[in-house]
Amino acid sequence: MSHSACNPPLFTFDNTYARELDGMSVAWQPAASPAPGWLRLNRGLAEELGLDVDALESDFGLAVFAGNAVPDGAQPVAQAYAGHQFGGFSPQLGDGRALLLGEIIDRQGQRRDIAFKGSGRTPFSRGGDGKAAIGPVLREYLISEAMQALGIPTTRTLAAVSTGETIYRERPLPGAILTRVAASHVRVGTFQFFAARRDTDRVRRLADYVIARHDPDLAGQDGRYLALLERVAERQASLVARWMGVGFIHGVMNTDNMTISGETIDYGPCAFMEAYDPATVFSSIDHQGRYAFGNQPGIAQWNLARLAETLLPLIDEDSDRAAALATEALDRFPDQFDGHWLAIHRGKLGLKPLAGTDEQDRALINDYLELLHTHQVDFTLGFRRLSAVLRGQPQALQSLFGDGLPGLSAWLDRWQARLQAQGATAIDIPAQMDRTNPVYIPRNHLVENALDAATESRDLRLFDRLLSVITRPWDERPEDALCALPGTPEQTQGFRTFCGT
Repeated sequence: MSHSACNPPLFTFDNTYARELDGMSVAWQPAASPAPGWLRLNRGLAEELGLDVDALESDFGLAVFAGNAVPDGAQPVAQAYAGHQFGGFSPQLGDGRALLLGEIIDRQGQRRDIAFKGSGRTPFSRGGDGKAAIGPVLREYLISEAMQALGIPTTRTLAAVSTGETIYRERPLPGAILTRVAASHVRVGTFQFFAARRDTDRVRRLADYVIARHDPDLAGQDGRYLALLERVAERQASLVARWMGVGFIHGVMNTDNMTISGETIDYGPCAFMEAYDPATVFSSIDHQGRYAFGNQPGIAQWNLARLAETLLPLIDEDSDRAAALATEALDRFPDQFDGHWLAIHRGKLGLKPLAGTDEQDRALINDYLELLHTHQVDFTLGFRRLSAVLRGQPQALQSLFGDGLPGLSAWLDRWQARLQAQGATAIDIPAQMDRTNPVYIPRNHLVENALDAATESRDLRLFDRLLSVITRPWDERPEDALCALPGTPEQTQGFRTFCGT
């Protein structure tokens, strides 16, 4: 089935990846869904993309999102990529349950991928069924929309539909397909796929394609491949610092899950930390803590080193010089990350940078994090309630610290002395902090409750309620007070997240 005179056009596709990068993907069709049904359409995103919401919500739109119809202009392909997974290299991964349907230009003139996740087996499936379940699909929808609301670069979910099919994981589960929107789906692992095959020509073509798409000012310039590495490093330094600023743990920072665009991608075993601990791990498969919260900056640099390896033949014909230039670029990453981290955490404390205060501010921030860690204080509330201290209501913060009040009191004195040194008014600072420190994040127990209701009985009321709360993260609302609280010990004990594959 395809678009006809009876069916409304849904997308205006312009498919540069399929057209310009032959040999980098496999043309493929989505598997049909036996009894598709709507879960949710992201109307706000659809409008942002310049799409016809009514057409998307039509029967034909449902058929497209369920894989039962391919709209005019689409060129569905499964993209090839490799990847280091938990440090071990797999030379062939690829879209094992995903398809790039095509590309569109949004209202801002930005090119965006439209892709399926859970649309069935492809030549890259490696024995998997290529399907997805309702729970993981709706988790990605929730968490990615929360990230968007928090101002963190992310892929988005345009649609989630049920397939009417039962899929089998640890138990039978209802199937679903997610439609993902991204600035592009090119990953570090995309470069690794062709570098592993010593196909330097395709690495070069891919690099030139990425430059034209994401860094067009570099196109045709000498030194552009080293500059591309530097741009990707800068984007990742900014992205991971933003994750750290909201307590987000990606959970599976494999090189095939690091985008060249700098967007967060792949919301599998991800979660938001509650009690502050840099060693926090939620992923059920991360037995060594490789992707723990505090390890994320170092892993980002490690992944960038893998990207650099693929670009060495392009950076300079002299392999020693190429390695020296790439190493120099990578060695700047910790300082790049630290600059973003310091700026973000200054904002969280209401601090404006003053000459000569970098080390003082870094110590102030780290000492507060150490207090949160020592007293097992919730990361989100520990920062959010600081503004109440400036409003003369310290009790809300003090109640989080138990027997840690003497240490907290001494730290608050240092903090307020630093604020006085910058001369900002007492009214401006709390308001600015409340635009930096969210009160609502996707609390793990609330996410699980919403996903359980959707999975067990197709009841999306908890999902809709939680989505409404977390997409308005800054403004405290009395009716949402319970959504701001961390889980009880019974709810948080042994909490684990899963990949959903």
